[in-house]
Amino acid sequence: MASLNNPKVTALPWNKGKLVGQKHPLKLKEIWEIRIRLQLAYKTKELALFNLAIDSKLRGCDLVKLKVSDVAHGGSVQSRAIIMQQKTQRPVQFEITEQTRCALTQWIKAAQLKPDQYLFPSRLHDSPHISTRQYGRIIEKWIKSIGLDPTCYGTHSMRRTKATLIYRKTKNLRAVQLLLGHTKLESTVRYLGIEVDDALELSEQIET
Repeated sequence: MASLNNPKVTALPWNKGKLVGQKHPLKLKEIWEIRIRLQLAYKTKELALFNLAIDSKLRGCDLVKLKVSDVAHGGSVQSRAIIMQQKTQRPVQFEITEQTRCALTQWIKAAQLKPDQYLFPSRLHDSPHISTRQYGRIIEKWIKSIGLDPTCYGTHSMRRTKATLIYRKTKNLRAVQLLLGHTKLESTVRYLGIEVDDALELSEQIET
């Protein structure tokens, strides 16, 4: 509400003083820093969650709802999986690397999970699996553990990480689009922010 003495005063913008925009992906060095910390701390569940989040490139809402049967068959974790995305209602396929398969196998065995159970059950009685909010808090803890600013990272950091690494190595935008399950190539371009990244990379190569 404007004051009587200063009628031009308006409400502050919602994002004043806040960091907005896309969350940063993790760098390869940072992935290994978090992974090693989880291994040393024997965080079996978190290690499985972290590795699968990186490999799957899934949105948080899809990741937390995965069931054991989505990734494992006949007591064995598969090298590939396919799920229906909640947001687009379109299927997306992803790879499960050897180290992720090992982490998942250890977690499923330790938690004695059955095929029809959620892969990452919640400790809260009113939720059968961890929520996206819980997932976000876990990520914040990971980010803080290696000395990064948690306001710059979030659930989409996990989704963007491997996709960004793949693009930077191959420049194959179509492949990244398929891996992320985007219906439009333009969505992938915006999501990765590659136009800006590529422009800066080209600029850095030019000496003036």
